[in-house]
Amino acid sequence: MCGIVGAWGEGGSLTAAVSRARQQLRHRGPDDSGLWSDPAAGITLGHTRLAILDLSAAGHQPMSSHCGRWQLVFNGEIYNHLELRAALPGVSWRGHSDTETLLEAFASWGIERTLRASAGMFALALYDTRERRLYLARDRFGEKPLYYGYAGRTFVFASQLRALRTLPPFAARVDATALGLYLQLSYVPAPRSIYHGTMKLPAASWIELHAQALARGELPAPQCYWSAALAALEGERHPFDGDEDCAIRELESVLARAVRQQMIADVPLGAFLSGGVDSSTVVALMQAQSTARVRTFSIGFSVPDFDESRHAREVAQHLGTEHTELTARPEELLAIVERLPEIYDEPFADSSQLPTCLVAMLARPHVKVALSGDGGDELFGGYNRHRAAARGWAALACVPRPLRHGVACTLQAVSARHWERLAGAYRRVTPGSMRVRMLDEKIQRIAEVIGSEDERKLYASLIGRSWPDWPLEGAVPPDLALRDELPRLGSLAHRMMLADASGYLSDDILVKVDRASMAVGLEARVPMLDHRVYEFAWRLPLKLKIRGSRGKWLLRRLLCRHLPRSLVERPKMGFAVPLGAWLRGPLREWSEALLEPVRLREAGLQPEPIRALWHEHLAGRRQRQHHLWNVLMFQAWHVHSAPVPEPASNASATPLLGA
Repeated sequence: MCGIVGAWGEGGSLTAAVSRARQQLRHRGPDDSGLWSDPAAGITLGHTRLAILDLSAAGHQPMSSHCGRWQLVFNGEIYNHLELRAALPGVSWRGHSDTETLLEAFASWGIERTLRASAGMFALALYDTRERRLYLARDRFGEKPLYYGYAGRTFVFASQLRALRTLPPFAARVDATALGLYLQLSYVPAPRSIYHGTMKLPAASWIELHAQALARGELPAPQCYWSAALAALEGERHPFDGDEDCAIRELESVLARAVRQQMIADVPLGAFLSGGVDSSTVVALMQAQSTARVRTFSIGFSVPDFDESRHAREVAQHLGTEHTELTARPEELLAIVERLPEIYDEPFADSSQLPTCLVAMLARPHVKVALSGDGGDELFGGYNRHRAAARGWAALACVPRPLRHGVACTLQAVSARHWERLAGAYRRVTPGSMRVRMLDEKIQRIAEVIGSEDERKLYASLIGRSWPDWPLEGAVPPDLALRDELPRLGSLAHRMMLADASGYLSDDILVKVDRASMAVGLEARVPMLDHRVYEFAWRLPLKLKIRGSRGKWLLRRLLCRHLPRSLVERPKMGFAVPLGAWLRGPLREWSEALLEPVRLREAGLQPEPIRALWHEHLAGRRQRQHHLWNVLMFQAWHVHSAPVPEPASNASATPLLGA
């Protein structure tokens, strides 16, 4: 795991500028740094290193190929690099890093063949010194970030925007369309970034820039080397034809291989453990293949409705891991809030970013690599929307829309306080039942679903935030409907799962994990997103993913081989925080300052609709915390995103979060 940055332009040396930009990425790579430049060509590559494989100088970057033609800066890990090495006979290896393996594969096989052969997470820049061509590439799911664009006449790229902002004359101008998408989604979806003219390289793609295109100021079109959509379509065309027991064995085989390959490291390694199905499965497969006790880490909360720490503790005890747990006090999470714009570096408002940052901080003093269970929901039907699509939409769509609209309006007319009283009464009369958490928000979602025109709009209502009054003057809310270009898979639930894997996963979930872990110099790995696991999951029929009210059916059956059923079959909670109460309590003063009308106008937002939501939330008439969190995170980012100062030399390797 590392940070990369580079610039290619005509006239003058870029080495000093890239060196300054590189300092902004030291939290991503505190162990080493390097520069390579070709003054005649006008290109400079920069790198900061978090050393995981081959801790010696043989892993230093930028790295030159044995033939001297290729220069590489690389962020990530290639998990099957030993297999790639075996397929590259005749190379006199200098060390045992996956960077060297990848570079020699590029030199021998070319760009596209190497990318297709590689299993891993990565963002990279490869420069051909002979042909004067620059290649950028990103992994299949977008686990590692890569931004690119032009600063004046200079082509620039970096792992994070904070590095690009130091490269003059980079234009840090907010893209209004990107802001509109963010206000609904809580993140800026690729290929856009928050800045006009600066792009995110889409997942599973690469671009090639040659000197002639550079002279014309062109941005090359991304080329795909793999497609989540085509893999899903291929899986449905060639479904798994064995019985359920065969499917469990095959799933365990392919997932155990991914876990085994991702446990390869020359530094201490552990795992995040929430106690849910996904992280428990990863940890179970780790412990089954380890001769030592696996280190596991979890966060608990003092608010019972949001606490899963007991479940994580019970899983750890049964599997025999060396478990570390922290019950987070509100002040500990709230202390991170003011650091979030610096950590995420682009407006980002998934509130589970807070406990994610905290668990990364908890793990880092003990390990340098942590495996995560992310990806299971998208592959195996774990979200409520997947189950709702599988069970109810076809029947609901038969009800006349005016009648559905009337029911939706009735539900929306009831205040949040009334729904909370109902939830409290339910808890009192059924004390042993599942807790009813954030009932008002769930009812509002149900109302939006009931009133949806069609399945395209249904998906939009489930993934985005509808606004009573749109807060961007002179604009309309962007269309979030299920994309027509996605293949028509056999069920709505599968189409939603594919849409989530193609967007929400890479632009929200993986951003959350990457920035939180990198803020403390920790590498997070995601075995569920080995593309071979993904391709197998799409061969499974929907009935092996969603059965009745249960999602992740086959994954649960697999986990029952390692844990008692009582530790597997429990309601999904998610990594949530009591955000609504915090905005009315300890975060109220901070929020009020950011929501001042003058500050809202300065950021290009209309104060009236936002202030109305704020007062509605404070009064308890509606739970508006997610709308408000989107605005607050944008406002905090807007204040923070002034030109980035050059860090002092004695603080260049300081993590963004204390570890």
